[in-house]
Amino acid sequence: MVPPPSDSPPSAPTAPAGDRVAKVLARAGVCSRRDAERLIAAGRVAVNGQVLDSPARNVAPRDHVTVDGAPIPEPEDTRLWRFHKPPGLVTTTRDPQGRPTIFEHLPDTLPRVITVGRLDLNSEGLLLLTNDGALARHLEHPETGWVRRYRVRVHGRVVPERLAELDQGVTVEGVRYGPIKAALERQQGSNAWLTVALREGRNREVRRVMEHLGLPVTRLIRVGYGPFILGALPRTGVEEVPRRQMRDTLGTAWRQGGGTDGRKTGKQGGGRRRHRGGTAAPDTTTTGGAA
Repeated sequence: MVPPPSDSPPSAPTAPAGDRVAKVLARAGVCSRRDAERLIAAGRVAVNGQVLDSPARNVAPRDHVTVDGAPIPEPEDTRLWRFHKPPGLVTTTRDPQGRPTIFEHLPDTLPRVITVGRLDLNSEGLLLLTNDGALARHLEHPETGWVRRYRVRVHGRVVPERLAELDQGVTVEGVRYGPIKAALERQQGSNAWLTVALREGRNREVRRVMEHLGLPVTRLIRVGYGPFILGALPRTGVEEVPRRQMRDTLGTAWRQGGGTDGRKTGKQGGGRRRHRGGTAAPDTTTTGGAA
């Protein structure tokens, strides 16, 4: 006898146990989630001896994950550092043009780290470093909404009213940039110092917008990224953010190793975060960022 149909909805399929393999690699400090997908596509990641061809794989604690045949490290506690980047360094692990990188100036005592945000070759100032790829993505994501603050030296006579107009956003060569808070700090002859604050952090945004105003940038210093400031940290100096400050400012993102898995689009996508001495393929692009 056929049983009568049930009025209750069918039960949802049980989600696979564990975390996505890209998140596991990021939490182990191997690379960012995006770079993990590249490693998988290159056939360099295996789970329990089986080479993966897709990142759509969950990994349980009992699974054995390797990259290039070597076991990945155990997940480390999430840590964050402030680094004072000097001009003349790129933020890739290896540069095809042979230019020096920030990783050559980090202490040997640091674990494998990833940059949060980017500063281009000639920009300087605060660069955050973390051993947690998921946290790096969270801090960079537009939805996090953290303000990047800069001191900018430009060449030319500044018209304060034109700076004020940037608060409504601006379109430069077909690219729409969001609101930018810019103010004149002081004019010194044919040069001027500005303070600039923005949330988007698109590739070379500050330089392109100022050039659009007829004010070429001659020096750019990032002095703040969200609640973290450059302060008196000397050039090439590295200082770890205390755990209490991380807990107070990052909350769930710190406890869970990154709070969002959202993908970035357009020029903010970048994918240029690089780890120190790890297994990801070298990046062949120069770094950009709002600077």
